[in-house]
Amino acid sequence: MPGGRLTQQERQQIALGLADGLAYAEIARGLDRPTSTITREVTRNGGPTGYRADLAHHATERRAHRRRQAAPRGAQAPAQAHGRDSGAVREYEEMFTTLFIQQGLPKMAARVLTSLYTTDEGSLTASELVQRLQVSPASVSKAVTFLDNLDLIRRERDERRRERYVVDDDVWYQSMIASARGTAQIAETARQGIGILGPGSPAATRLENIARFVDFVTENMARAAEQARDVLHMKAETPSGGAATPGSDGG
Repeated sequence: MPGGRLTQQERQQIALGLADGLAYAEIARGLDRPTSTITREVTRNGGPTGYRADLAHHATERRAHRRRQAAPRGAQAPAQAHGRDSGAVREYEEMFTTLFIQQGLPKMAARVLTSLYTTDEGSLTASELVQRLQVSPASVSKAVTFLDNLDLIRRERDERRRERYVVDDDVWYQSMIASARGTAQIAETARQGIGILGPGSPAATRLENIARFVDFVTENMARAAEQARDVLHMKAETPSGGAATPGSDGG
């Protein structure tokens, strides 16, 4: 199986495969590459509908050039915990950040959230984020305020009275519940229009159907989040099988 960076010809093949509606795994087989390589390449270069081979190739060259400039000659990357490969971690963080951006987060908020998710402690101070991301304190402050307003992170004080930004076991649950509540407001607003537009009219019927649909989705979203909440508290295990498994309370 070939290794190293994707060539421009391979990127053109990826673009053709996407245009033909091929799955990532099928494109990967045609190039004799891991599926994860294709997924990462497409995700951080515009997604399946926005991928362009030439733009992706130039973007990769620019990223490599920036990394060469950022690393002083002879300097070594800091050691990673758990035997992690620094280059692989960096590429994964870029992919995760791109995914958050495609989901609607501003770039700096996406970078902060990625940093928190990929830190073993699940928390960082403002100064740690500034150092890690090489940005200004004002940029970090704006990003964490944005994330805090969306309930994607929470703030706490450590033993040195420093403010820390945290993504703990319950933050994702709270975010899902907040999302469900926000979506439920669509149903409420839709129903307000029924009386105004006239019950039984085509427009009112449309709004009623929207309200029913949103009610169903949000109720099930909240119920599913509540039922799955324990999954967020599972501890990592390292048996011969590998992955953590939920407790044997069902089935």
